[in-house]
Amino acid sequence: MAEKLIHEVIPVGLLQCNCSILGDPASHEAIVVDPGDEVERILKILARHDLKVRAIVSTHTHIDHVGGLAGLHRATGAPVLIHEGDLELYRHLDVQAEWLGVPTPESTSIQDFVKDGSAIRWGGFAAHVLHTPGHTPGSISLVVEETGREAAPPSAKEKPGATRAPARLMAGDTLFRGSIGRTDLWGGSHTQILDSIREKLLVLPEETPVYPGHGEITTIGFERAHNPFFS
Repeated sequence: MAEKLIHEVIPVGLLQCNCSILGDPASHEAIVVDPGDEVERILKILARHDLKVRAIVSTHTHIDHVGGLAGLHRATGAPVLIHEGDLELYRHLDVQAEWLGVPTPESTSIQDFVKDGSAIRWGGFAAHVLHTPGHTPGSISLVVEETGREAAPPSAKEKPGATRAPARLMAGDTLFRGSIGRTDLWGGSHTQILDSIREKLLVLPEETPVYPGHGEITTIGFERAHNPFFS
């Protein structure tokens, strides 16, 4: 998949949220994950690859991950997708903005909700949704892989296959390199986030690349071995 999937990661906004643009070079379809800000910059990358956005997804609705939702939706017409557990948080962007001391970003309507086990498809790829609460009630992670394979995300119990490209994990603010997401904000739960990571993320194959919502890329194997919350 690494040779086929267009994957651009750009840190955006005040808190440098990692926005991912995931495109299929064959169909020119794409999804955008966590457009927290800098919509014009995102649009330039989409134009450079000649990509049409099929869905805009937020892994959770903290202000630094959703500040660009309205602008990107207006520019592309693509539906905005979140987990319903984070709708209330999204409705209070003004409170989040006041807490950070920044202007309240424009909000948009949510076209649909994702849930655990659902899939977002574009071109020859799919993002399988894992509900991973703890950072926020509706936090999700996405396992991205080529379609034409099994419908479910890979598990550590699968026998390795030479023809299978490793999936990649979009972890939002649930799992970071050497750390986990904070749980002291509204709706956070330390117990939940640890359970989410153990039960949904660390069961993935150790070679799975992990793209967190902030900071450096890591792997499941590295986090199993070195993350102080689990090693």
